[in-house]
Amino acid sequence: MKMPSTLAVALAALTAFAGLMSSVAHADEGTIAMTIYKAGWVIGGSGGSGTLSFRGRRYALSTGGLDYGFVFGGSKTVLRGRVSNIYRPSDVAGVYGAAGAGLAIGRGARAIVLTNQKGAVLELAGQQTGLMANADLSGLAITLR
Repeated sequence: MKMPSTLAVALAALTAFAGLMSSVAHADEGTIAMTIYKAGWVIGGSGGSGTLSFRGRRYALSTGGLDYGFVFGGSKTVLRGRVSNIYRPSDVAGVYGAAGAGLAIGRGARAIVLTNQKGAVLELAGQQTGLMANADLSGLAITLR
């Protein structure tokens, strides 16, 4: 018995879609905590460390980055949140870019959502302490230690 071509194409598309959905369903999430120190005058830099908790294990992280635009001052930012759309701990590693503006005099709140080239999504919130004014483009690189 020969299957009509329209039915064969529809069956192939359904099979491919089911395969795609099963791979998306395996993406997982974890929690992340980071402390980032930032300083600058027009061009700024940042560095820090943190931990990723994923599938019952903890992984040490290092962070570093550059800022360009209106940057003035120095600050310490402590962020906590979740990371989603990852399959393995190494998916968190990568470069995250953002455009932003802020002002911290003493202590202030900070929240940010970032995505890297692997599709990992960081949703972070916390407190920024110091004297920092910025309206800039920034890049943050995260590596596993």
